[in-house]
Amino acid sequence: PHFACCQRKSRHWVFLENAFTTTSEMAVHRRCLLLGVAGCAALAAVSQNMPTDAEAALAADDECLAAKPGEAQEQCSQNLLQRRGLMAKAEVAELEVEGKAGQPWWSPAGWGAPASWIKPWLPPSSAPAPIGSASDGGAGHPPAPITGGAPAPAPSSSRKCSSLADDPENAQCKEVIDWVVQSGKYDPKAPEWFAEMKNISGVDYLSASKEDFQRLYYCSPPGGKACGGTPCTCTKPPCFTCYGGAPARKKRPGCEDPESTSIACKPPAKPMDYKGMTWPTMTFTGAQQMHIFCIGDWGGMDGKLNPIEGRPPIIAYDWGAQAGPSVFPRTRWNRYHTVELCNHKDFVQCYSTRGTDCPASCGFVAGVDDQPQQLVAKAMQERAKINEPQYLLNVGDNFYWGGIEKTCGTPMDEISFTAHHQFDQVFESVYTGSGLAGKPWLSVLGNHDWGGRCFNNGWDQQIAYTWASDRWIMPAPYYMVRMEYPTKMFSADIFMIDSNVHDAKSPGMDSEHNICGEAHNPVGADCSAAQGPPSVEDCPSYFQTLWAEQKVWLEDKLRQSTATWQIVVTHFPCGEDGENQAWYRKLRQQFGLDLLVTGHRHDQELWLGTDITRNFMGGLTCIITGGGGGISSEATPNPDDTKDWYGEGEYGFYDITIDKYSLNIESINYDGKVLKSARIYPYAR
Repeated sequence: PHFACCQRKSRHWVFLENAFTTTSEMAVHRRCLLLGVAGCAALAAVSQNMPTDAEAALAADDECLAAKPGEAQEQCSQNLLQRRGLMAKAEVAELEVEGKAGQPWWSPAGWGAPASWIKPWLPPSSAPAPIGSASDGGAGHPPAPITGGAPAPAPSSSRKCSSLADDPENAQCKEVIDWVVQSGKYDPKAPEWFAEMKNISGVDYLSASKEDFQRLYYCSPPGGKACGGTPCTCTKPPCFTCYGGAPARKKRPGCEDPESTSIACKPPAKPMDYKGMTWPTMTFTGAQQMHIFCIGDWGGMDGKLNPIEGRPPIIAYDWGAQAGPSVFPRTRWNRYHTVELCNHKDFVQCYSTRGTDCPASCGFVAGVDDQPQQLVAKAMQERAKINEPQYLLNVGDNFYWGGIEKTCGTPMDEISFTAHHQFDQVFESVYTGSGLAGKPWLSVLGNHDWGGRCFNNGWDQQIAYTWASDRWIMPAPYYMVRMEYPTKMFSADIFMIDSNVHDAKSPGMDSEHNICGEAHNPVGADCSAAQGPPSVEDCPSYFQTLWAEQKVWLEDKLRQSTATWQIVVTHFPCGEDGENQAWYRKLRQQFGLDLLVTGHRHDQELWLGTDITRNFMGGLTCIITGGGGGISSEATPNPDDTKDWYGEGEYGFYDITIDKYSLNIESINYDGKVLKSARIYPYAR
């Protein structure tokens, strides 16, 4: 029983590591993940201190099961990846210390086992080798041609390169790369491990130089043993980039002129420089119906990503390393949040077995719960064939678990390979087709985009991606866009705001629902260089200030608006304005707000202005479109079991038909069926 991790061959490694409670046991666990069943059998002979019941140990240490009932338990499961991510660097350091002097710990000599006990198929780093089929690089790009000859020197640049041989920042990747160059690249698993090589270096891994491998291990380290610096020479310079083989991104329409100063074409120096600015007006002509699609909480986990900074893979269950997004499993409760129907451990089992071994109370629907993002995207594609949208409104939580998996601070004119990979796997390759391709995605950040339970993940890279994409639009946390429909003689002002103050609490409070919590932010967390929170202590006031300035800004912009329609888009759900709906009621009654578009709750809810049992916003219509499928839904998606539903559906999106006289709002299920509709009219101002 104590070798359950080995028997499962790393498939559950993120969640089973707590079955081993001491540092030495953790070390054995990490090693067994690398060595497989044969290695586990060998380790059994040298370790006598394992727990005799791994499942009992896991249950005792499962922080979700141990949490107090109620809201503290509700989303506790989402914290698991976050906590382990923060611990990863420390654990790796512990393991390296335990290795024999002069030997990498993952070698047989590193832990004292005879070399004959294992075969030479070790992965190229200390973490488990990627699982799943070989990737095409994740970016969907055609392979770059292989270039021959000696590595060329990097061009003159202010960027510092570093030697693999003697620079301390490359110490952790040097031994791995030495092994890779000598024999590792001929391993049967090499095509899988080095699938990103062409995209990053521009050459095939078999033709790559040692410096090309340094470039790979800097940008996308297979197994996690990252190099700290880029090479000084490489086959396809410039060597400091991660795109030696990837084609250039498409230019946004209207930005062909390199001298353009439009905010649509020129990234800001810092992420907050364009706060409150107006994106260039979009104009839509023609006599056809005009449509807007609305979606949120859609971005699943990128299990093919090779994380940097010592972070663990974003994998929650054994098949989560597949190409494309995989859904993050959460807990499920009854409608009134008094009874937990499915805890995180049970839900992971449901996903791991695709429902074949799953408690009935989890309400897991095979074929739906295990691919909701893909199903919703397909429904959008089919809907777009008949109701082609002019643009989409995206309410946030774009990447689970914690947004872009790197630390804030990347320059705004750069896209890290981590961000590139997550966008390609979770966004670009999913929302395709003639009716969706190239359509603007007006986007805001959700709490998980800031980091979930921390504030220092790569939220600024989602802003920066605005200038690396021909459709992603997020120039700042809050901004506005004017939409003109001259043929139909009407207009709309769209206001995008950040409402994540509602998850930015005092550091010691509610760590499972707190961007500013001291429990999960790393020591010394600081995003001040990116104009983000400077510390855990200052984090709550940072978000309070951001919210306060937006409220003044939005009221002023609504007061000035001359558009036919005024629409606000934000992450936190209908009514959650911090004032028991009073501020949204004010926006409706004093400033004429017509529609509020939100998410955060993982389902589909159309709140009519006449729904006085829950809607106290002065007749304001509001939608919650948090069923995009990046995370499992609030309740079972089984249409024959709706007793715990808050709205009309669990996974889906909205299609709004807009004209001069009305908005026709339709709630579209993941299977394309219309679940609910409503028609609203401009508010008399």
